[in-house]
Amino acid sequence: MMRFDSALGLESRRGPLATTLKVLVYAFMVIIFTGPLVGLLVSAFSKTLDPTRFSLWPDDFTLENFVQASNKNVYHYLFNSFVVVGFGLLLQMLVSVFAAYALARKRFRGMAFVMLIMLATMMLPEEIIAIPLSLVLADMPIIHADLIGTYAGMILPVGAWGFSILVMTEFMKEVPVELEEAARIDGAGELRIFFGIILPLCRPALGVIGVFGFTMIWDQYLLPLIVAPESSMWTLPIALRSLRSDEEVGIGVLLAASLLALLPSIIAFLAFQRQFMRGLTSGAIKG
Repeated sequence: MMRFDSALGLESRRGPLATTLKVLVYAFMVIIFTGPLVGLLVSAFSKTLDPTRFSLWPDDFTLENFVQASNKNVYHYLFNSFVVVGFGLLLQMLVSVFAAYALARKRFRGMAFVMLIMLATMMLPEEIIAIPLSLVLADMPIIHADLIGTYAGMILPVGAWGFSILVMTEFMKEVPVELEEAARIDGAGELRIFFGIILPLCRPALGVIGVFGFTMIWDQYLLPLIVAPESSMWTLPIALRSLRSDEEVGIGVLLAASLLALLPSIIAFLAFQRQFMRGLTSGAIKG
């Protein structure tokens, strides 16, 4: 059974004083990390809001905030976000696994340069590439298509992410080469080796890039702002900024929309939690 020790070394302490200290430290950590989430959850279902008062249960429980959010097209913006993150994450994971397979299991000229380019893309802030990206999306090279105002314009740019490719590359390097050699002796082809041997062994890494990729795409603000000229194409992060500046929108509606924007990331983490934790710890265990 795997055992994890805390950074403070509390697991090695015994006795009543150590137990009391553990309870106090863990309770403090729970309050710090879950307090804002609980406050948001309670306030979203409260009819009367008092910013100076913290409560574990909503006063005057109501769903009116979510009804008013519907009147402000929040659910339409939520649908746009799901479309972008659904197709964008699928494309990103496909690109990541195939690119990582080529970088981890093949040898070709310029491989170090390719890795350098991917690292460089991770170091550039979004604000630097905003103008060049808008020009490219307005007139796609070769096909000369205008992707401004389309879902494709928000999906294609997130289809390749250097972080996901690097994570998958390093994980695939740990897969024993002997497994591939045995499969080739049995007559397996390249695709069968990839889908039948390599990919199943990389499930922990898929969990890691799935969680990080979902969060990265879901939280995109600048890209949808560039691509979506009309409010009908807005995703939820852009809509939240618009709702915040709208004087007709109450704080309850804004909190309800914020809760809707937060829940998908939490659900995605819980869904991939086991693979995510295995992916984070596998490198340390192998090392």
